[in-house]
Amino acid sequence: MKRKLTIAVCIAGMMVSVAACGGGGGSGRESSDTGADTKELTVWLTVDAQNNWPELVKAADEAIEKKHPGITITHEYYGWPDKNAKLDAVLATDKAPDVVEMGNTEMLAYMVKGAFAPLDAAKFDNSDAWLDGLKASVTYEGKAYGVPYYAGGRVANWRKDVFADAGVKSTPKTYDELTAALDKVQKKQGDKFSAWYQPTRDWYAAMSFVYDAGGSIAVESGGKWKANLSSPESIEGLNEFKNVVDKYMHGDKTKDESDRYIVYGQGKSGMIFAPAWEGATAAAKENDKTGKLAGNVENFVLPGPSGKNMPVFLGGSDLAVPVKSDAQTVAAEWINAFTGPSGQKGLIAKGNLPNNKTDLATLKDDPATAVPATAAESNWFVPMAPGWGRVEKAQILQTMLQSIGTGKQSVEEAAKTADAEIDKVINNE
Repeated sequence: MKRKLTIAVCIAGMMVSVAACGGGGGSGRESSDTGADTKELTVWLTVDAQNNWPELVKAADEAIEKKHPGITITHEYYGWPDKNAKLDAVLATDKAPDVVEMGNTEMLAYMVKGAFAPLDAAKFDNSDAWLDGLKASVTYEGKAYGVPYYAGGRVANWRKDVFADAGVKSTPKTYDELTAALDKVQKKQGDKFSAWYQPTRDWYAAMSFVYDAGGSIAVESGGKWKANLSSPESIEGLNEFKNVVDKYMHGDKTKDESDRYIVYGQGKSGMIFAPAWEGATAAAKENDKTGKLAGNVENFVLPGPSGKNMPVFLGGSDLAVPVKSDAQTVAAEWINAFTGPSGQKGLIAKGNLPNNKTDLATLKDDPATAVPATAAESNWFVPMAPGWGRVEKAQILQTMLQSIGTGKQSVEEAAKTADAEIDKVINNE
């Protein structure tokens, strides 16, 4: 998934409009009896589908076109940074799309405000085995308001030739082995090269260090959430993240991870920590500017400083049906065609994790997928707090990390600032 999972809380005008047609908690029209005879369907997906698995989109379209002859299916594709602003704007009108892709951390704010129609989970393939984190992300007050699309943990990916040239020929099994290998590469390649290209604003990676050290973004007590980045454990994790950025990241310290696979393909780095598909995508002919990456990049489970596998953010995408859609029944059918067994098989082949435990269990037995499946076993997820969407929209974590990476603030100062900002909004819907 490459994926950048950003979030926006719905704008006020959109919320007034949504409330007028259904109210909070999605008490609007049931998708089971709305739009069964529609002649048009509009599907919003991110550019991940457009760029990486268009054939799966086409297969879902064909399944619906066969069931509903004469139907016209229109697709619109958006980048993660601007998707939700456009969605909020259109949901304030009467021209809502029928299917929308959401990052799993984005769902809560929209479900709370009644933006999505309730769905009958039993009508979707493998719903009884959906991954726990993804199932939780589409569930509010006991009802499902979305369908898990795919999951993505993070893995390390290195260039075997670069590390072999520095005398390292096998993937590290401990953090000490990892840093020793990186030190050798950095010395060999010089300070214009990033032994580990780790974008500073990549909060998914940074928070893995925090959780590995026993820290967290926030903690709940008595029904209220409080930021926890200033705790000793969280500070320990942030300090180690800063150490990585200082020693091995010699690129722009103000960047996020959105073009990491492109930078990797330019041959300017030896290793990344990213969604499993990024290494292979960097090595694709159109992205590999070195001509050396194909067959020469390798995923491995990132060892953490704690001595255990690095806990990874189990992110992913969900698909939802806006409550204002006039084609809710067919929209649900399209989602099932897209996320069903054949779709999951195709997504796995692209380096993603499936949306269900049944398929995930089979991946550990296949050398091609064992690494991401194993890495996903140790995972963390964002605080399921009512105001989490506000935290992400304000980019509080990214701002903190940039301040740390650029030296604008010390780790302790930046964490304290971030905690104060998080506490202002995390308990507010």
